[in-house]
Amino acid sequence: MTQSLTHSVRLPNGITLITTENPATDIVAARLFIRAGTRWESPQKLGLSHLLAAVMTKGTHQWTAMEIAEKVESVGASLGTDASADYFVLSLKTVTADFEPMLALAQDILCQPSLPPEQVELERQLTLQSIRAQQERPFTVAYDHLRRQMYGGHPYGTSILGTNATVSTLTSDDLKAYHQCYFRPDNLVISICGRISSAAAIALAEELFGDWRVPPSPLPSPPVVTLPAQAQVKGIVQETQQSIIMLGYPAASVEQQLDYLTLKLLNTYLGNGLSSRLFVELREKRGLAYDVSAFYPTRCDRSQFVAYIGTAPENTATAHACLQAELQRLVTTPLSDAELQMAKNKLLGQYALGKQTNAEIAQLLGWYETLGLGIGFDTDFAPAIAQITAEQLQAVAIAYFNTTPYLTVVGPAPALETIEALAASELAQ
Repeated sequence: MTQSLTHSVRLPNGITLITTENPATDIVAARLFIRAGTRWESPQKLGLSHLLAAVMTKGTHQWTAMEIAEKVESVGASLGTDASADYFVLSLKTVTADFEPMLALAQDILCQPSLPPEQVELERQLTLQSIRAQQERPFTVAYDHLRRQMYGGHPYGTSILGTNATVSTLTSDDLKAYHQCYFRPDNLVISICGRISSAAAIALAEELFGDWRVPPSPLPSPPVVTLPAQAQVKGIVQETQQSIIMLGYPAASVEQQLDYLTLKLLNTYLGNGLSSRLFVELREKRGLAYDVSAFYPTRCDRSQFVAYIGTAPENTATAHACLQAELQRLVTTPLSDAELQMAKNKLLGQYALGKQTNAEIAQLLGWYETLGLGIGFDTDFAPAIAQITAEQLQAVAIAYFNTTPYLTVVGPAPALETIEALAASELAQ
């Protein structure tokens, strides 16, 4: 992507518009981000964002669900909505000739969804089915419990789907109130990429969204993450064929940019792919793992660094000790020059491959703006990663991993008894 072709403007009503001219293909993609999501949900209404995303394309004051589907499919376009922890997004992709009517349809869906009660009820029941299905997956069960340990009552501690208790009570009126509160022009980022000039994109956005007025009420602030005073241990008995062990460490938010980038590089080295340290050491060399990896979600508020392993029940205690030892190894031993360069090459290669299409570029730049990083973060990313030293990696590992982690284990009862006793002893020291 050529950064000089990317421009960002603020429309009079507060909308941030990002445009990227890319004439290579006759395609235009758009991402419309609202700063809403799980993070803004109340404890009694968890799952609102996901349910709204599921229902929003099912009708507007002007079009029915069937008419919307026909309009999109008749020109071979794609249009959908999704929600996450820190944002809500409407995604659109079409050929250049059809972009104007498709963006007009997106505007109608975003600003005036009808949220019909019968569609809300249908999607609510489907969501409840998905929640029940998740409770049958050991990995999901382990992660759900780990999140609740680490975040308590904060919305980050719950799946985007919500819970059985909260989703069972959600109504069309709840969705309308949530939409009215957060879907407003001063809370919207539009990112457009493709065969369209910046001037044309700006003119079209002003035509379609320019009359949308900012309401007088201020935007509510999301709750702040307050972590429990001490790491916790949680064992969940399930008669599974393997034990799932998860270690969780409180980690940097995206606002802490240097720590954030360094943790992303550490995550790449530790748990990304078949050449990662966890895979090589615990699966290939020691034969302990059915599955082993790590992940570090990007979060506006305090995040978490999670390492996990799936192992035979009889190996539970050994796998736990070895997994934690690999995190501690980052604290005590700096990476070699070769290890550091390999991790950088992998991270930067994956980053470059992740922004090859207009849709990927629109997503990335809109996401950065929504998170508060700004579109310049894309240009700064590679140089910033290249400058990270082994000493910086070790310092960040010491800051975040040199502590007793939160621990969740799912597996047969005998395997849990041993590991819970060991973990409890560690916490008591």
